[in-house]
Amino acid sequence: AMRADRRLTNRLAAAKLRFVDACIEDVDFASRRGLDRRNTLQLAQGAWLKAHENFIITGLTGTGKTWLACAFGRQAARLDHSVLYLRMPRLFEDLAMARLDGRFPRLIDKLARVQLLILDDWGTHTLNDQQRLDPLEIFEERYRRKSTLITAQLPVAQWHDMIGEPTIADAILDRIIHNSHRIALEGDSMRRKKAARPLTDVENSETNTN
Repeated sequence: AMRADRRLTNRLAAAKLRFVDACIEDVDFASRRGLDRRNTLQLAQGAWLKAHENFIITGLTGTGKTWLACAFGRQAARLDHSVLYLRMPRLFEDLAMARLDGRFPRLIDKLARVQLLILDDWGTHTLNDQQRLDPLEIFEERYRRKSTLITAQLPVAQWHDMIGEPTIADAILDRIIHNSHRIALEGDSMRRKKAARPLTDVENSETNTN
């Protein structure tokens, strides 16, 4: 048991989850967010990870997408999968830097190997040519081999326009949408509901970055 605990601790440290304490047991099903208890708990069993399927969580800012993604990330680590959490703006920066200093193939390889890649904040800004090609390369490497969890404010129906270049958009969506489970969070910002108490520094920074 100690060895398993240590392995989980290591997996969670490597995952770099934004909300390290998020876990499925704490999911709030009472708020009217369009979150189905049975479906969520079934997804927590992890069959989609074994099948190398994807997972898309959409919803407006503050509906709890990132937290839920991190809860599923922790759950994947518990099921002994390697996990890595990245915000899309940060990923694009990392890829651009890696291309300049020669680490690009190594970084793509690392992103291709992790068993659950969580990409948070997909589609918050217009993509340039390179930013269209990079995700395609990552999704191509991972397709039917590994699972990717994507969070986005935009509903999936608008992703094609957001990517911008039709041929590349088709290729990207082909690799992430068809074998994906989806949760569309509804309702008001969870942050507003909690606004009765002052926001912590972390929540303040999150509110500003989303």
